[in-house]
Amino acid sequence: MFENMKAMGAIAGLMKNKERLKELGEEFREKISRMSAEGSAGGGAVRVTVSGQLRVQQVHLDPAVIAGLQTEGSGGKAMVESLIQDATNEAMSRIQVMVSEEARKMAQELGLPDMPGIEKLIGGGA
Repeated sequence: MFENMKAMGAIAGLMKNKERLKELGEEFREKISRMSAEGSAGGGAVRVTVSGQLRVQQVHLDPAVIAGLQTEGSGGKAMVESLIQDATNEAMSRIQVMVSEEARKMAQELGLPDMPGIEKLIGGGA
């Protein structure tokens, strides 16, 4: 309970300095805009890169994966779709961890205790 009151006090202090909070939010958004994370599947045959803003930046398919698309029936297509999905989900998970960690660092610099979801408060999150 004491930690919650301490957190509320720290947030109230920040709200008094809205200009500084706005600057920090812009700094945070700038940092995450430069972040990216890669996910892979199929032993690296499919690689997907995602930005800190949760946008797919790049998809790489090895030639063997592309050849799998040309096989008869839907088995090859379904396999490639699954690999792309797995690689994308891995990249998304990685970038979310990176963004959350950056938000935690910024919150610590502000003297705030560890608070789940802080990235949404300072301008991040999806």
